[in-house]
Amino acid sequence: MPAQAARPPERTRIVLADVVRRETRTDRTRTELAQQTRVGEALVRGLVRAQLSLALRLSLVVAIGLGGLPWLFAIAPSVGRVTVLGVNLPWLLLGVAAFPLLVAVGWAYVRLAERNEQDFTDLVQRPER
Repeated sequence: MPAQAARPPERTRIVLADVVRRETRTDRTRTELAQQTRVGEALVRGLVRAQLSLALRLSLVVAIGLGGLPWLFAIAPSVGRVTVLGVNLPWLLLGVAAFPLLVAVGWAYVRLAERNEQDFTDLVQRPER
């Protein structure tokens, strides 16, 4: 019988350092949001408050801008009798000028709401310092 058949030597695994994936703040925050922990609820509640605050502020702009016109015409009837190009000023303001105001407020709301959401996303994805 020949001397032992040529068997390859057993492999030995050499580990220089165990690489452990550290849980980052972003992962923890996402987990807290997904599991609806107190921290996650607080973050979402903050976003909802910011969006509600924005909606109320812009609603106030519309209420003052459009709701204030009848008050103006009641307090100063002479303003209500002004004509521009043969049309009474109240008709022009309430029938024509109201639409660009509403479009502008709507555009501002969408832009600012998206900024709030982007700030929230940046907060959630910000690396730990």
